Amino acid sequence: MTRTPNLNPEIVKQIAHSLGLQFVPEKTGTEGTFAPVDLLDYIYAVLHSPSYRQKYREFLKIDFPRVPYPQDQAKFWQLVELGGQVRTLHLLESPLVEQYITAYPIDGDNLITRKMTQNSVCWVANEDDETIGKVWINDSQYFDQVPKIAWEFYIGGYQPTQKWLKDRHGRTLGFEEILHYQQIICSLYHTDRLMKQIDEIVAEM
Repeated sequence: MTRTPNLNPEIVKQIAHSLGLQFVPEKTGTEGTFAPVDLLDYIYAVLHSPSYRQKYREFLKIDFPRVPYPQDQAKFWQLVELGGQVRTLHLLESPLVEQYITAYPIDGDNLITRKMTQNSVCWVANEDDETIGKVWINDSQYFDQVPKIAWEFYIGGYQPTQKWLKDRHGRTLGFEEILHYQQIICSLYHTDRLMKQIDEIVAEM
């Protein structure tokens, strides 16, 4: 059964003409073509550009985001690649989330008794001059090497690494949850890195 993309044909036709590419309903990898997932990743990249968010900050609060039509094929593919990386990070499907940058070094009951306040984290600078910290969940256990960038990262008006722990206050973390939390940290850390790369390209558009 052939799927039909839920896209405006006229807009797709205009984008295809501007880029000099042929639109196909399914990703095939054929040179000279682009597919719905490529448009999704392009849009995802643009929406994660800090300068775009700043420029349209007030407008984004009251209306749907207006995404600039791609005009340059090279920049389009660069943003498709970066947007795809961000998307798979957010779905926790990227192999990067399995490459843990944090640790959970102390055995214990894994019960979250600490409320997530400034006293819950001890910050230091590592050898790469990045600010990292120990995020304490109780009086003896903590997540180590947590980048401050990930700890303070906002998505949709809240900070996922902090909210995740706050929502589980008074609960005992299982093994899979401990791994999952560290994957979230990886995802946000690499998202920040990719957003900087995306911004360099969007600034030239």
